[in-house]
Order: sequence, then structure tokens, then C-alpha cells
Amino acid sequence: MSNEKMAERPEMSRDRVIIRTSIIGILANVFLAAFKAVVGILSNSIAVTLDAVNNLSDALSSIITIVGTKLAGKLPDKKHPLGYGRIEYLSAMIVSGIVLYAGITSAVESVKKIIHPELPDYNAVSLVIIGAAVLVKILLGRYVKGQGEKVNSGSLVASGSDAMSDAALSASVLACAVIFKISGISLEAFVGVVISVFIIRSGVEMMMETLNEILGSRAEKEVTDKIKKILTEEEEVRGAYDLITHNYGPDKNLASVHIELPDHMTVSEVDRLTRKLEKRVYRETGVILTAVGLYSYNTGDSQAARIQNDVQERVLAHDWAIQMHGFYVDTETKDMSFDVVMSFDIDPKEGLRIISGEIKKAYPEYRLDMTPDVDASVSE
Repeated sequence: MSNEKMAERPEMSRDRVIIRTSIIGILANVFLAAFKAVVGILSNSIAVTLDAVNNLSDALSSIITIVGTKLAGKLPDKKHPLGYGRIEYLSAMIVSGIVLYAGITSAVESVKKIIHPELPDYNAVSLVIIGAAVLVKILLGRYVKGQGEKVNSGSLVASGSDAMSDAALSASVLACAVIFKISGISLEAFVGVVISVFIIRSGVEMMMETLNEILGSRAEKEVTDKIKKILTEEEEVRGAYDLITHNYGPDKNLASVHIELPDHMTVSEVDRLTRKLEKRVYRETGVILTAVGLYSYNTGDSQAARIQNDVQERVLAHDWAIQMHGFYVDTETKDMSFDVVMSFDIDPKEGLRIISGEIKKAYPEYRLDMTPDVDASVSE
């Protein structure tokens, strides 16, 4: 099912937007880097030269983004049945590494200039070029970031944000040049250090965000809440739990979930319901439900209802017990089962030991089957 669904959502338009935007970024950054490099060399300005290096690293980042997008767009095959979408995260990681390297190199060169200072020599033309570069970077940053948010491209959003930061740094270089022209005080090397710090911070932030995507982070609350709302809007579904999402690249999300249904439903009724839910969730959220597990709840047994209420009260008396679900009890065979969602404040084994001890003490004649869950998508 998952392969068919994923094939129904071609990414060609998204790829075209990313590639087109990246090419615009490459041309703009190469153009800016060339002019700034000339200005930096002619005026003997370390700050302008480092600004040119920063623009060149941005151009290289855009090239890697294009390559990553093309590779990520490859169709699924036998070796990788879920596609190549995660390559885009690897390309973003490479981009962050380049930015980090550029920042560290810039810092080293700036410190050398502080130790062995050299006076710059600005003219009116160089000031105009730096001022124009600031304006171009602002426009480029807003455009690239906007396109990235439009197509959900982490690489483009990061590049756009980086361009906006570059505009601020270029403005500081311009201010530094103006101060030197007016007062003769050179702040070149010190501004270079500031630029380096910003570049290094940008590289670290990009790397951490990408690493979180690769490791697997909690899905957005808005998405998980919407999926649960869709599921529980069906009359038969009393609750939706254990929603786990799996990301295989931008806009390629798979999920599994448990739903709670009355114990009198037949297999054919459950089959029709789950198929309906899978189609609706995909249509409204783009998330593919690859597995729908079932919990049954007791109907028509007042004793079972009383036991459930009592057990739930005992379980939720603990601050670290966030939720109890999937409760089912057979008063004839003396079997009881339920799941408990625990916060990260307690070791699940310890939580299991505490709760199972309390429930067995209250209901010694029952066989208990309790499963600890992690709050992967519980609403805050």
C-alpha cells in the first residue's frame, strides 16, 4: 500500500521549485562573491574578503542542495522500497559542514589580522558595491526562505535564513568601512571575528536541526492532533492511541496507530472502517497509515466498567502516568490488559513495576498484561 500511495504523490513540481531557487541563489552568490573578492583584495579588507568567502560557501551549499534534491527524487526500487527522500537530509548535513568549516577558517584569519593589523583602503565605488550587496542579500534571503517554506524544503529555509544573516553581516562591514573613512579607526579584524562567530553558529544550528531529522524527532503536534481528530470522528472509534510517525524525507511520512473499538464489531466491519480511515487520513494530511492496530473495549458489562474506572484512577494518580488506554477485562477468565503512556521523567521498567504492584494488590485474582508506552505524540 505504501509504495502505491507514495507513487500517487509525484514530487516533480517541488523538485523544480527547489532546483530553480537554488540556481538563482548560486548565480547571485557567485556574482556577489566575485565583486566582494575584488573589493576586498583592492582595499586590503579582511572583512570584505571573508564576506566574499561566505557568499562562495553559500553558492556551494546551493549546488549540494540541487544534487541532494535530484538524488532524493529517485523512484523507490528493490533495494530502497521507501525511496531516497532521506538523502536530502544528508545533503543538508554536508551544507552545514561547509558552513561550519568556512566559519572556523574565517575566525582563524581574523585573529591573525588582529595580531598583525593592516589598514584597509576603501573608495566610493567599494562602498557602493558593499551597499548593493546588502540589498541583494536581503531580497535573496526573503525569496529563498519563502520558497523553502512553500515546498517544505529544510535546505532552502536554512539557506534563506543564512542569507538574511549574511545581509546583516554585510551591513556591519559597510558600517565598519564608513567608520574608517570618517575617523580612520579600523575595526576590520574585529568585524571579521563577529562574522566568523555568526557563520559558525549558523553551521551548528543547521547541523543540529538536520541531525534531529535523521535521528527522528517527535511529529508536529498540529499533524498528530489532526490525525487523531479524523480517527475519533468515526462513531465506532472511542479513542486513537500510540500514534507513531516515520519520516522518509520531506513530505514522505508513514504512521501506525491503535484505535479503540467496541468488542462486538465483526472483522468485515473493522476492515471497512480501517480502509475508510486510511484513505481519509492520507487525503487530508498526506500521512500514510501503514498499520492500524486494534484495542477492544467492554460493552454491556457494568462490573468491567467499574473495574476500569478504578484502575484508571489508580494509574493516573501518578504524575508521570500521562494516559491509560486499551483497557480490556474478562471477568470470567480473570484477564486484564491495558497500556500506560509514561513521561520521560521515569524509567518505563520502574513505572511498570510500581503500577503492576498496585493493581495486583487490588485485584490479586486477575492475570495482568500491562504495556508501557512512550509519549511520542501525546498532546502537550
